[in-house]
Amino acid sequence: MLVLGLTGNIGCGKSSVSTIFMNHGIEIVDADIVARHIFEDLDLLNKVFSTFGETIKNEDGSLNRKALGNIVFNDDNKLIELNNLTHPKIKEKILSEIEKVKLFNKNIIVIDAALLIEAGYLEIVDKVLVITCNEDIQIKRIQKRDNCSKEEALSRISSQISQEDKVKYADYVLDNSGDLEELKEKTKEFLLYMKENWRG
Repeated sequence: MLVLGLTGNIGCGKSSVSTIFMNHGIEIVDADIVARHIFEDLDLLNKVFSTFGETIKNEDGSLNRKALGNIVFNDDNKLIELNNLTHPKIKEKILSEIEKVKLFNKNIIVIDAALLIEAGYLEIVDKVLVITCNEDIQIKRIQKRDNCSKEEALSRISSQISQEDKVKYADYVLDNSGDLEELKEKTKEFLLYMKENWRG
């Protein structure tokens, strides 16, 4: 079974590609969803609260993700601290999901992770697909999606390694500077290529 790592910087359309894959019957493990669920681990949640303070705690004791995001997107050291707490748990869960899918004799599974490279997940994938796009388009998409200023969008972009650096790790690159229809076509072509070249 091929384990394909799918990554791309914020606003480049990685999640759209993931959805298209899913619509074509491809098994997806979404690291963001895994990451959300790891905070159900109270031990980890308490470590996050003690590291980042009470301002990230909602009244009901749950995590205020937006408040945490504002802290880590504006301070590289805080982002590293958060990643050091969460990434081992996320990786453990992803590996367990891969093992589950193997039982169903699938040809391919996709690990959808914005931080595939930064978090050290390269060792658990066979191939890497990086989604890229023009930076002006990227900024506009982030502003529209997150209802934020240009400065906030740029801050989020700069918290990740650059698109150019990410591409160095890629086996395949898909440019998503166009519209959704164009992306669907490119993704379909890529899937056909994968199916022809990666029979499990």
